[in-house]
Amino acid sequence: MFFRGLNILFWVLVSPLYASDSTLEPVLAKVYRQNLDLRQWWVSEKLDGVRAIWDGKQLYFRSGRPIQSPKWFTQQFPKAWMDGELWMGRGTFEKTSAAVRRNNPQDEEWQMIRYQLFELPGASGSFTRRVEQMQRIAEQVDVPWLQPVLQQRMPTTGSLFVWLDQVVAEGGEGLMLHRAESLYHGGRSSDLLKLKSWQDAEARVIAILSGKGKYSEMMGSLLVEDMNGYQFRIGSGFSDLLRRSPPAVGSVITYKFTGTTDKGLPRFASFLRLREHDNTPLTVYPTNP
Repeated sequence: MFFRGLNILFWVLVSPLYASDSTLEPVLAKVYRQNLDLRQWWVSEKLDGVRAIWDGKQLYFRSGRPIQSPKWFTQQFPKAWMDGELWMGRGTFEKTSAAVRRNNPQDEEWQMIRYQLFELPGASGSFTRRVEQMQRIAEQVDVPWLQPVLQQRMPTTGSLFVWLDQVVAEGGEGLMLHRAESLYHGGRSSDLLKLKSWQDAEARVIAILSGKGKYSEMMGSLLVEDMNGYQFRIGSGFSDLLRRSPPAVGSVITYKFTGTTDKGLPRFASFLRLREHDNTPLTVYPTNP
């Protein structure tokens, strides 16, 4: 009873820190820029999972579409906003995506998923304070599948890029940098930066092109159009499963590339993932608890 009382007291103290309105716009990262004073930033690994927002009652994709998770997975979660990544480990995006998209969640799949917490939407105070709050939340909830993303300080730019190389070599995507003193706000933010060994962007599928040779019965490439209206093909980065059942015309994909040509087209464009949220991004979420 004593510890239960402490839990109740903790959530009474934390709840006023959260926004009281019924809308929320998740924070989105900008691209890393040189010459940062790294003493003012927290750094974490960029996880290749499925982003999920918890409103105190239900998990949602970034679009606001509900995620059908097992009841046991969230029954200990706090009645407060959380933002994080549903993640099975490096290089498991397709497996994780398939699991969390099911209308009938499978316990054996969800038992391999962790909710990696990296933000508390609407919470007051600096990001450093929110890092401390996320650690306390994980300790209070005390289930192995709710964990805060490891946040570290990098003393130098050299150490930052050494860690980036290590993460990429081990199959990770890159790093995220969050300004230590930043207050929470939604939308694309210079307080949150992503650092990768390659760039990524989004494009809409406008045609599915047939393959040749060993891909003669499958999709060979996608014709896509990016935000600037440029059209180009993407033919690499697809598993055979995706080639048999490619992203639909009209859907939005994320692709990676290394720079652009003089005409503005991406160099070495390769499929990365199907965007989890719907064609039209939404920023309205269910009522805050």
